Amino acid sequence: MSSFDQLNLSNALRNALGDMGFTEPTPIQEQAFAPIMAGNDVLGIAQTGTGKTFAYFMPLIRQWQFQQKKTVSMLVIVPTKELVVQVEEAFAHLAKYSSLRAVGVYGGPSIKNQAADIAQGTDVVIGTPGRINDLLLQGTINPRQVKKLVIDEVDQLLNLGFRKDLMHLMDVLPEKRQTLMFSATMTADVETIIANYMQRVVRIDAAAVGSTAEGIEQRLYEAPNFYSKLNLLKHLLHSDESMSRVLVFAGGKRMADRLEFMLDDDFGGELAVIHANKNANKRLRTVEDFAAGKCRILVASDLLARGIDVEGVTHVVNFILPEAPEDYVHRIGRTGRAQRAGVAISMSAPYEQDSLQAIEQLIGSRIPRCEWPVGVELSNDILPDELDRGPMPIKVKAPKLEGGGAFHEKLDKNKKVPIKVTRADKMKAKYGKNYQGGHSNSTR
Repeated sequence: MSSFDQLNLSNALRNALGDMGFTEPTPIQEQAFAPIMAGNDVLGIAQTGTGKTFAYFMPLIRQWQFQQKKTVSMLVIVPTKELVVQVEEAFAHLAKYSSLRAVGVYGGPSIKNQAADIAQGTDVVIGTPGRINDLLLQGTINPRQVKKLVIDEVDQLLNLGFRKDLMHLMDVLPEKRQTLMFSATMTADVETIIANYMQRVVRIDAAAVGSTAEGIEQRLYEAPNFYSKLNLLKHLLHSDESMSRVLVFAGGKRMADRLEFMLDDDFGGELAVIHANKNANKRLRTVEDFAAGKCRILVASDLLARGIDVEGVTHVVNFILPEAPEDYVHRIGRTGRAQRAGVAISMSAPYEQDSLQAIEQLIGSRIPRCEWPVGVELSNDILPDELDRGPMPIKVKAPKLEGGGAFHEKLDKNKKVPIKVTRADKMKAKYGKNYQGGHSNSTR
């Protein structure tokens, strides 16, 4: 059995880990430490909830050189505001006995206040892609001083439409930098990023792509429609005392609000909802209340599938199956974290069969079916948007070509030939002849 004593950790890191009660590294933490310390670009594939955040922070903190003048030399990119807060807290715990300082940034709060906070002396900026790009463009972060770039949940960032932001970010940062990418799944889009922007890549597969944690028990109920699913969910929440902290994925924002309304009479005092239409402060308070046990049931859109770490989630319920099969892995990874046990319950209607088939193909196994509970009504009522509905379309990822190499021409800067190109030329080629740089009015 491995322990942190076998890693080249500083006393400050050992003390911080000891304060948090950690004695053994997870597989991704153990396997990623040496390659990151050696300065390699790293792609880490690991199941959600297996400690990817500490997997990159431990070696980066260990190799840090004390600087008299604090400047932003590391950027950490994550998909959501909630994950910014979580990663910032994780860094604070791990860097407790060092002089390192991190600031979290995201859209919504005043960018002037965030810039002022960074100007006080910051080593690490953790943020969403749009806000970090804004800070780079206005000069708060000097791109030439950035030596480390971490992109967490990279596949989800691409799925959420952050491709242009990521491309711009990696274009303006120095080519001589260390780039680390971590995710629970691998897609062709991620392969493209690797081919264009990473050098000397060490790939770490701490788990098979699309695999789920061993501690998660998966169950599937087949139901004809929304109201039958609703009856089943109410029955389970009333009858199963082990469902003490339940995360219900409802798919989109509209369905999340509908489901909250339908559950309110039975579970109003135990219920909360979260999705992108809620303001940032409300979302953060809701997650904090759920983590603190102030609410038992949290109904969510797919927003929370992207890396929110809430300890002690006993059950994840897929009320609506995700359109992208990779999202199933992210969703159910909200339970069974840190090698704990958890239960993932999915409900599948006939029009979701294509999605179910894609999920089972990705995870490489058939989700065990459960008998419909006695006494739970199979409703004949149909929602308007269920009428004449065909099979649910799924997001099909481009197939990975044999050999795993790039399937397109590499960027000029990554070809092994000397090419002198100015930054202005790069930006004009990337963003059009009218690119001027300078300040951005974006409110991302």
